[in-house]
Amino acid sequence: MLAFQALPSHAQAPSVTVSEPTYADIADLADSSGMVVLAQVKKLLRVKDERAPGLAPGYGRYYVEAQTKSLLTGSAPLGESVKYLVDLPLDSRGKPPKLKKTDVFLFARSVPGRPDELQLVTPTAQRPWTEAGEARLRGILKSLVSPDAPAVITGVRELFYVPGTLAGQGETQIFLKTKDGSAASITVRHHPGTPPAWGVSFSELVANVGHPPERNTLAWYRLACFLPNSPPSDANVSDGYAAKKQAEADYRMVLGDLGVCERNLS
Repeated sequence: MLAFQALPSHAQAPSVTVSEPTYADIADLADSSGMVVLAQVKKLLRVKDERAPGLAPGYGRYYVEAQTKSLLTGSAPLGESVKYLVDLPLDSRGKPPKLKKTDVFLFARSVPGRPDELQLVTPTAQRPWTEAGEARLRGILKSLVSPDAPAVITGVRELFYVPGTLAGQGETQIFLKTKDGSAASITVRHHPGTPPAWGVSFSELVANVGHPPERNTLAWYRLACFLPNSPPSDANVSDGYAAKKQAEADYRMVLGDLGVCERNLS
């Protein structure tokens, strides 16, 4: 049984600055959740720190009771009210955010046989509701369940550059590893007098070269957040030193165009 404590009014704690979650943060949570729930917080009770293993400095662990408002994704049975544990940042007085009667998103897993209990996918996988946040979340969830959703990238299988018949002409193919074994590849094309152009395909079809994925889309997230900084040395099977160097340069160009995968949530 959980134990709780009320902090005295004079208790001091290191305050935590919490940054707004990025697209990648929300995609991480949504992609790892068995269900995403919109709920309204009704009650919070502090768990004693000694009963909260792994608690980060500046955080408190809370037992929460909330009213279910809607199930955004998931198929497990869900009660009209739910209970769960969450880690919340504390201010300089050791107080958590004021959440009573506020709406929150819960990124969670169901507890078998207990429809009124949830397990958050991370200790902090409760996010405050906002209209803009809901619109972004629904867009990510829709992309994740789409029949043509981009596969999870796990690495680079092979890459090679093949020069064309004209000087400055050629093409690099980068074949990717995916979690489900499906096809995924990046194509970079060179034409004399023009910058190289690239595109990605998450199927057996040819990549739409010249139209790379836009930032803050699921395809961008799969690439920017999971491609390695450098492909394995044995993955470059280009014929000759110059071709190998061009394939490596094209890979770096793709990473540069994708940009940094920013994450603000620990």
